[in-house]
Amino acid sequence: MKKAVLISIAAVFIAAAALAFAVWNGYILLNNPSESEYSVRGVDVSHYQGEIDWRVLASQNIDFAFIKATEGASHTDNRFEYNYAEAAKTDLRIGAYHFFSFESSGKAQAEHFISTVPKIENMLPPVIDLEFYGRFLKERPNAEAVKSELSAMVSALYSHYGVMPIIYTAKEEYSLYISGGLEECPIWMRSVYAKPSPLPDGRSIAFWQYTNRARLKGHSGEEKFIDMNVFNGTEEEFSNFGK
Repeated sequence: MKKAVLISIAAVFIAAAALAFAVWNGYILLNNPSESEYSVRGVDVSHYQGEIDWRVLASQNIDFAFIKATEGASHTDNRFEYNYAEAAKTDLRIGAYHFFSFESSGKAQAEHFISTVPKIENMLPPVIDLEFYGRFLKERPNAEAVKSELSAMVSALYSHYGVMPIIYTAKEEYSLYISGGLEECPIWMRSVYAKPSPLPDGRSIAFWQYTNRARLKGHSGEEKFIDMNVFNGTEEEFSNFGK
């Protein structure tokens, strides 16, 4: 009896370890939205994906791609120019995103993004990626200061591109800095462990990043995985989104 119990316990541990391995390595996704509910899918990429063969990547049942362009008031992703130009040659609808810095003014960050990202036909709205980093993972920036600089960046991007920027964020950042404000900005929510819960102010989500561990062909960087996203709407709604 004791031996049988030990064997059963060992089997459970082995199964759990195998499951953890499969999840960690992207063979099993914690989220896997149905295509019937979310028919419009896409990726977001940066220099971490290395050299991308956009023809190969675009052939894998995706409709859009957001490409990292800038960060803060001066940093430019070293793969942006290539990625933006090559992705534009595919049938994907593309856009660019900016990693927001809590240490630079919103105006300066907007100017940097605008000087880096040219307008192209049928482009997706610009994206402001608002998430904690570095020391701010423990020290939360002042809410009113962040809201002020974020609003300044939103206004500058709207004035230049003629469309309200998307804000990419997660649950805590949304609650602290966005909830109840910037109502005209579409929201792109990161939630890689479960489907996003309803937002506290009742707002709808335009995009959902459902995993950061997808395995697609066509890239060869230090990051072997790629982020996958869905658009919360129909194909027709997506074709008109941001226009």
